[in-house]
Amino acid sequence: MATNRRDFLRKSLAVGSAAALPITARAAEVRRASDVIELGPTKVKVSRMALGSGTFGGGNSSNQMRKLGAEGLADVWLNAFENGVFFWDTADQYGSHAAVKAALNLKKIPREKVTVMTKADARNADSMKSSLDRYLQEMGTDYIDIVLLHARMSPTWDQLDKGCMDVLSEAKQAKKVRAVGISCHSVAAMGVAAKSPWLDVCLCRLNYAGIRMDATVDEVTPALAGLRAAGKGVLAMKVLGEGQLRDKLDDALRFAVTKDLVHAFTVGVESKDDLKDLLARIPKVSQQA
Repeated sequence: MATNRRDFLRKSLAVGSAAALPITARAAEVRRASDVIELGPTKVKVSRMALGSGTFGGGNSSNQMRKLGAEGLADVWLNAFENGVFFWDTADQYGSHAAVKAALNLKKIPREKVTVMTKADARNADSMKSSLDRYLQEMGTDYIDIVLLHARMSPTWDQLDKGCMDVLSEAKQAKKVRAVGISCHSVAAMGVAAKSPWLDVCLCRLNYAGIRMDATVDEVTPALAGLRAAGKGVLAMKVLGEGQLRDKLDDALRFAVTKDLVHAFTVGVESKDDLKDLLARIPKVSQQA
């Protein structure tokens, strides 16, 4: 069918005007907790939001395992799975491996449909090997998707952790682990992570208010950009400032979702109501300036 010249010019001008608009003036992309993202060089699939195991972790009373128990936490994970959120953030220190086993065995969630991450406190090869064998048994699984060396701060962690790194590399070859990295607690450690050919994933502390972070937002931002430029998978924790930003939830989530500093983030979810609220809020804040 022939195109009217006047209509052609009108449409061309409209397209050109739209392209000339600054990015902030265009319709924002809707982002959801359930968005599927390929993480880092191993391309492990994760949902944009991970379900954490605690607001503070460790022995604090806000630890989900202490509040909910293994089956209670598994129930929250099942509810999230049914809503497209399939990324579980656990740690040996949090005692949350039992919830993975409960979710897989009692709640009948298919293993291949979820991504499981844990963090190891091991500091030498023997400890890392025995810990990994124990994790697999505690979780009731043949493999773990992501294993991170926990709370690394030293600018020489890649030298200090050589034994642990070798064990995890061997586990990757044996298909017991799919991706490896660190839970990072210093900007210097992030810089080393960006240059490390061993590292696939880096979990970093980030929120708009700078609460419980390793440095100011302005100092952390270029380090995160360096990780992303190096092709690493970048995850954020502390996006709610260990619960201190719950009264500013929209601001905190908007920062985590829209700034493109990280690929995905983890939040400690303590109930199905909490989860429902997060699932509804995230698409809304992703479209707000």
